[in-house]
Amino acid sequence: MVTQSRGVSLLELLVVLAIMALIAGLVLPTFGSGASTSELRSSARQLAAGLRAARSEAVSQRRETFLVLDLEGRRFKVDHNPREYALPPRIGLKLFTAQHDIIDEKTGSIRFFPDGGSNGGRITVASGERKFDVDVDWLTGRVAILE
Repeated sequence: MVTQSRGVSLLELLVVLAIMALIAGLVLPTFGSGASTSELRSSARQLAAGLRAARSEAVSQRRETFLVLDLEGRRFKVDHNPREYALPPRIGLKLFTAQHDIIDEKTGSIRFFPDGGSNGGRITVASGERKFDVDVDWLTGRVAILE
């Protein structure tokens, strides 16, 4: 006796839905226009390293040192070092710093003093809803990355 199946079992339906979810999870992120979380984290770490280098230079050279940030060009440099560091083009940058260290609308700096202190500030690295804040403590010059 042959029985005819008139539908799909619940197990078959669950397997198909699981496969579709897996494919969507792998394919959809490649179509996103923003930067990945790893790019954001890498950019935040790169900025933090630059800030720490500027602080070290200020203390060792016993003079004020700046990290200059170009928001539009997405690049930065430490005061007397001619090398510029580029950041990924798909990230957004915001700079919060002292008013007298804002050069123009798209360029500003964070200043470090010979005693290790700073004018303080924050650089926000963002893409969509995801962001990392690179904070500089004004008193100690300590650099921290906050998610």
